[in-house]
Amino acid sequence: MRVSAVSYLNTWPLVWGFLHGPQQGIFDFRFDLPAQCADALGSGEADIGIVPCAELDRLGLDYLPDVGIACDGEVRTILLISRRPIREIRTISLDSGSRTSVALTRILLAECYGVRPQIRSQNPVLEEMLAVSDAALIIGDSALAIDPAALPFETLDLGAEWVKWTGLPMVFAVWAGKKALLTPKVAEAFRVSREWGRTHLDEMVTRAAAERGFTEDLVRRYFTQYIRYELGPRHLEGLKAFRVLVRGLEPIRIAI
Repeated sequence: MRVSAVSYLNTWPLVWGFLHGPQQGIFDFRFDLPAQCADALGSGEADIGIVPCAELDRLGLDYLPDVGIACDGEVRTILLISRRPIREIRTISLDSGSRTSVALTRILLAECYGVRPQIRSQNPVLEEMLAVSDAALIIGDSALAIDPAALPFETLDLGAEWVKWTGLPMVFAVWAGKKALLTPKVAEAFRVSREWGRTHLDEMVTRAAAERGFTEDLVRRYFTQYIRYELGPRHLEGLKAFRVLVRGLEPIRIAI
């Protein structure tokens, strides 16, 4: 079975068992950006993927309800950085690698700040993004490399903003695929891999810090404080609320 996983650091605890534990070789893995995971399932290049939740309805996918990538507050790797007050944003450059992050940005700006900015898609280089837009969306490892407190700009952690607005956790991605493929045996394999990552945290932190250039302290806090990998009823309630809002979004218009 072909599995598309996200290349960002946040997926490591979910796939560590498949890559380094006794589950090696069970599935054929490839690593993509979040949006590419969705595209791989849509095109049939992958059977199961860690799919951005904003894409579940468009693709008509089922998902495993107890394993995913979520937050209960700050997420640290979805940052909206603005050189103007948030309510004055008129243009925004987006890192389009994750469609959930883009949808979340649009929802929170409209609902919480009354802002519907013109959107540009651009490489995730903060200085270049802010040179052409009022604000920038930075996600994934690029965001983890930024210290928000050290920036001379207004910065929103969009995980924290969602939780503050809704009172619910935010679910960013889930293991998804056609219902017939998500058998109890497959579901158990993904749970076991997640558990392997949890019980081998030290080796995962050491390797991630060395390979990605982060401090071990930051990686450990990211894996244990910011990201939630086990989904419960309130996470699913938050996911349901997000999907309803995504269905109400107009098609995105990207400025040249």
